[in-house]
Amino acid sequence: MATKMLLLLAAVALLVASSGAWEINIHMPTSVATVTAMEEAMAPIIHALRPMLGSGGQLGSRAGVACDSWRLGVEAHNVRDWKTAISYVDSLKLAGNGKEVWVFDVDETTLSNLPYYATHGFGATPYNWTSFQEYARQASAPALPETKRLFDKLLSVGIKPVILTGRREVQRTATVTNLRRQGFSGWMTVLLKPAEFKGSGVTFKSGERQKLLDAGYVIVGNIGDQWSDILGVDEPASILIGLRPGTPLRATIGV
Repeated sequence: MATKMLLLLAAVALLVASSGAWEINIHMPTSVATVTAMEEAMAPIIHALRPMLGSGGQLGSRAGVACDSWRLGVEAHNVRDWKTAISYVDSLKLAGNGKEVWVFDVDETTLSNLPYYATHGFGATPYNWTSFQEYARQASAPALPETKRLFDKLLSVGIKPVILTGRREVQRTATVTNLRRQGFSGWMTVLLKPAEFKGSGVTFKSGERQKLLDAGYVIVGNIGDQWSDILGVDEPASILIGLRPGTPLRATIGV
């Protein structure tokens, strides 16, 4: 019995010693070669998900879709064989009566404000409405190329793009100028928030989409980067896209 106890204590001591040496090798590299070898051997960093925080909140709950669950599924390659927006357009059976429309958001959907956020902490610093408006007035935001490709595809098959943005009416000139500079044209209309409007983004955008439906238009698609872009009105296809500075990744959903 005593012999077994001694062997057990010896094994524990050996384990502790080896563990200590391992920790020294990991945390206290003594050469560049050691550091290089460690970096090559390290597994990719997996950031903890933040369920329903910064990726929709209560709006995400209302949509019935857990963004972070979707994100995890995509990163683990468990979500596969989904349709692209282009293939979805190709699958549509269009009436050809000029009533089919596709709704586009502007910021972080049609145009990218990454150049602005690159000089403002990528969303880590508090949002400054004044400085962002100054940037928007420059009408210099680049287009998101895949959104532009979708936009052009829609025009080629006779679907009318509708630009629907939470920007205020006072920004119409800068917004239209920016869109045209990036090659966007041929839209049916550009809808901006009236200066006197006091409601939420969901209320404004869903209300404008409802007006389109009431006027006899068929919304065959709707694309935006926030829940407020797609909630409020049932539509055949809604796409939530992009990487919004300061919030977790949001993958394409819906089509």
